Amino acid sequence: MSMCSALLIAGSFLATTLAIASAAESPNLGRVATPEEIAPWDASIGPDGVGLPPGSGTPKQGEAIYAARCVACHGEKGAGKPNDQLVGGQGTLPGDRPPVKTVGSFWPYATTVFDYVRRAMPYDESKSLSNDEVYAVVAYILNLNGIIADNDTIDQQTLRKVKMPNRDGFVMFSRGK
Repeated sequence: MSMCSALLIAGSFLATTLAIASAAESPNLGRVATPEEIAPWDASIGPDGVGLPPGSGTPKQGEAIYAARCVACHGEKGAGKPNDQLVGGQGTLPGDRPPVKTVGSFWPYATTVFDYVRRAMPYDESKSLSNDEVYAVVAYILNLNGIIADNDTIDQQTLRKVKMPNRDGFVMFSRGK
């Protein structure tokens, strides 16, 4: 490489570095998002249930919604196969057989089931269910797995108290503590 080429490369590198540094220090390259702009994206619900919205639902209400919006992918009573099964699998996590990972056998927190259904389901129309519909569908799925009774109502308070069968199979969630 000639001295001239080396100087051109070094000069180009220096100019690029200065341009990047200058851009990083330049004002008016954006603004802080407002709470109103952040709110639709800040929708996750952790295991502690912080952020659960108002609303409620029962397994009976959830059964009707499930039949209309969920059965095509998850099958009758959540028995879909292989990666869309929602019910069963209890006791299959330990052992030599492949585990059957369902809401009833694998998920450690009912609040994260709510979070997932609210943000991602139905698959072809995510975020289309109302909060009451999400509570009802989650109640139905929990009921099918024998976790809650037929006459239980799921809401902000009761959902966070649900003890999932695999709750102790995961490391405890902590919000920066």
